[in-house]
Amino acid sequence: MTEPDNATQTLHHHLQIPLDAIGQRLDSVVAKLLPDYSRAQWQSWIKQGALSLDGKTQTKPKTKLLGGEQLEVCATLVERTQAAPQAMDLEIVFEDDALMVLNKPPGLVVHPGAGNPDGTLLNGLLHYHPPLEQVPRGGIVHRLDKDTSGLMVVAKTLKAQAHLVAQLQAHTVARVYDAVVVGKMISGGTVDRPIGRDPRQRQRMAVLSAGGKQAVSHYRVKEKFRGHTHVRVALETGRTHQIRVHMAHLGFPLVGDPVYGGRLKLPPQMLQAFADFLRQFPRQALHAGQLTFTHPTTGQSKRFKAPLPDDFLSLLDILRDDIEDHLAQKSPEAFEEDDLDHGVEVHWVTDEDSL
Repeated sequence: MTEPDNATQTLHHHLQIPLDAIGQRLDSVVAKLLPDYSRAQWQSWIKQGALSLDGKTQTKPKTKLLGGEQLEVCATLVERTQAAPQAMDLEIVFEDDALMVLNKPPGLVVHPGAGNPDGTLLNGLLHYHPPLEQVPRGGIVHRLDKDTSGLMVVAKTLKAQAHLVAQLQAHTVARVYDAVVVGKMISGGTVDRPIGRDPRQRQRMAVLSAGGKQAVSHYRVKEKFRGHTHVRVALETGRTHQIRVHMAHLGFPLVGDPVYGGRLKLPPQMLQAFADFLRQFPRQALHAGQLTFTHPTTGQSKRFKAPLPDDFLSLLDILRDDIEDHLAQKSPEAFEEDDLDHGVEVHWVTDEDSL
């Protein structure tokens, strides 16, 4: 095995396919033999004709092996990330030579795309750490929706990226979110329902009765309000809009969700100021607050937490104030503001548990 040629940015390998690989796919076997690069990256290189078996170029990742073949790899190491670096304030929670963990604010798009050609997290990452230009997708291995806040891990090397992608595919990365949903949820549970494109509205995702990709979300109740619930959701899989779709499927859409939220529902006799705040809440109330994974270099488990952002905290305060106001209206003489505030705040501040 040889090292990458940094001058020409090519990768050279000569090795023999194991005899016990008979009947297995080329892309699968190569990804196991050379795990510094993801299976998706090997599939791309195979399609480009960068791999040969016994001197014959292979262009189909699903090619079945006989075992014992001589494998030669001559591949372009990486493609340059096509995005312009742009200065941006990034909240870096952790960083070393292999990766960084950041706390994404709401309103920030992760990748450039239609309607968002620049000003994205990728642009900011390339300005903050220019070598990310040589890592596919700028090292981003998972995404958050534009209006979802919270923790993301970014790989700084190809090896780290392949390792983290493999963990995501194996469902060993733990991601826990806070959400505020519309409706009074009684207890927690698990949603195990496949998600795919909504056949009636292709820009949306939906729970499908047939087809789709497996999606599993575990949820628990954290705090109950008069007409809303603060829940914590742990993802077993990471499908597009998974939490938003699963909660809406249960009949508890996220507050502020413009796609899956449906008609706004308010508890009876809510003060106008509180109702206006809920109507004007600018995003889905969803925050990726906890992230746990195995470090690609050290092999140690790393766990990170990000506090709830100000708008999320304000939403919770409004819903707590609504309870106080409702109790005061029902029985003013029995209402003790200090006692109620104390009980709620102590529970919230000292609660460090997780799923």
